[in-house]
Amino acid sequence: MAIDYLFVLIGAAIIGLAFNVFLLPNQVASGGVSGISTILKTTLGLEPAYVQWAFNIPLFIAGVVFLGKQFGVKTLVGTIFLPLVVFFTKNIEPWTHDALLGALFGGIGVGLGLGIVFRGRASTGGTDLAAQIINKYTGFTLGRCVVMIDGLIVLTAAIVFDIEKGLYALIALYVTSKTIDLVQVGFGRSKMAMIITSKQEEVRAGILNKIDRGVTKLSAYGGFTDHERPVLMCVVDQTEFTKLKQLVETLDPSAFVVVMDAAEVLGEGFKRA
Repeated sequence: MAIDYLFVLIGAAIIGLAFNVFLLPNQVASGGVSGISTILKTTLGLEPAYVQWAFNIPLFIAGVVFLGKQFGVKTLVGTIFLPLVVFFTKNIEPWTHDALLGALFGGIGVGLGLGIVFRGRASTGGTDLAAQIINKYTGFTLGRCVVMIDGLIVLTAAIVFDIEKGLYALIALYVTSKTIDLVQVGFGRSKMAMIITSKQEEVRAGILNKIDRGVTKLSAYGGFTDHERPVLMCVVDQTEFTKLKQLVETLDPSAFVVVMDAAEVLGEGFKRA
């Protein structure tokens, strides 16, 4: 769909801008091909955009050869467009010369951009494709492959620059991952409650009628008594959670309640997929 390509272009533009105004001027090599280009720019004076094209395009071709054609045109667009943005924004003045601020806001910018690209069901290629190839032929988990590659890049940055810059790169990596999660699941947070009560019907009716939320009865057995003890499962918005607690406490003060965060809830009463 056209909207997917728009997501890819907007996301790549944000990543490229964040790279030039936050990461590159502060020598924060936070993994990936952008981290490699930061190191080579400092040590050899190579243009980052050219370095990124030199790595991204062969990696995309290798991904198609070794992993199949599932990446599609959108990933190719991201692979080519991101270095193009880096090239055309290279003369913008850095927004900060503080390495910590550069790591924090560069991580946010890259995470925001990647999250938007992922929303377009694509990627910007790079070392993620290398990690998938290693994963396929070595048996290492994908997460471990990504950590190994990014860790090697951060370690190289710590050697080439100094330990402090390596630590800043780790901060940027962490902030990037958290920002991606935030973009993917949104700001909204829900709570899932598992309720074990001897007054199931009263609690179920209270949730349905007073909070106006659905409730599911799960079949369960007590581990000590081996008697059937159904569990009521309910998902509510964060703002409704206090009402749920008060309701259960009023109806059955001895109820056993387990509460968990639900990062993303799709379906009736919540957002649609």
